[in-house]
Amino acid sequence: MNAPNVTGCSSDERFKEVIALIHGAKQQAIQAVNTRLIELYWQVGGYISRKIERAEWGDSVVSQLALHLAQTQPGLRGFTQRNLFRMRQFYEAYRNDEKVSALLTLLPWTHNLLILTQSKHPKEREFYLRLAIQERWSTRELERQFKAARFERCVTQPAKASAVLKQNHPSALDIFRDAYMVEFLDLPGTHAETDLHRGLMSRLKEFLIELGRDFTFVGSEFPLQVGGRDFALDLLFFHRGLNCLVAIELKVGRFEPEYLGKLNFYLEALDRNERKPHENAAIGVLLCASKEDEVVEYALNRSLSPALIAEYQVQLPDKKLLQAKLHEFYALNVAQAQED
Repeated sequence: MNAPNVTGCSSDERFKEVIALIHGAKQQAIQAVNTRLIELYWQVGGYISRKIERAEWGDSVVSQLALHLAQTQPGLRGFTQRNLFRMRQFYEAYRNDEKVSALLTLLPWTHNLLILTQSKHPKEREFYLRLAIQERWSTRELERQFKAARFERCVTQPAKASAVLKQNHPSALDIFRDAYMVEFLDLPGTHAETDLHRGLMSRLKEFLIELGRDFTFVGSEFPLQVGGRDFALDLLFFHRGLNCLVAIELKVGRFEPEYLGKLNFYLEALDRNERKPHENAAIGVLLCASKEDEVVEYALNRSLSPALIAEYQVQLPDKKLLQAKLHEFYALNVAQAQED
């Protein structure tokens, strides 16, 4: 017979603090091991780099080192010839940037290696390092972000936001984006709004990852009552960092200026009837299949609501085309700097 529960609490409730301590200690241990491992790879990479720079070693000596370690350190993993050269590349990529190098131990080696090999520019490496840490991406999700050209899109296609949003929530421009990838929905080229809505609800976890870590889901077809009439907001989220509700309206066609009026109406209803006293004003996002930038600019220019217009994309973008745009973007910035 089980002993009586004199506290009136379930076993899970009584022991949850102990379980939390155990999980916390395990996580700290894993992080400590990872930190030491990255530091070791950094030191080995630095040692090899200095030897080669002083012409004391050539590539053949690194190959001999890999063979020597395999023969004399049985069970030692990760020190193949290829990985030793990766360690050298790792060290040389970050050795002159203390601000960025301080981030390296916060990610596993697989993440660091993926960022190192996939990035083509120091700013791109820093971008993915910071986001991977902030969003706690898995290796699989990090790979997806590279395929989706997240860096190129953020640099060349900044979020389209109203002046009110830029003024009241300047940090929102680093949170919201011009386009969101929903290729995981497997939607056909022609689809209805109900297909998009249903797909996002069935793959909500993936959609939350795409939105960002601080977004939490509140409701679908969220009911709003105004003047005795009932309305339904497509999707409602809350952003912990911005401390506000985020309303998302879905449109399967191109953006039309009149859509903004309906979104503004929903934001007013949320602020009057749903917003808590300690929360900031709600933000609205119109998520459309396509948009024309000039039309968006005109529509947002006179808007008095904190709103954004963004696209959803059902297929991964042409990364080569975006990389070409990025190259043009940097070349134009250099030319302007020289003129100034």
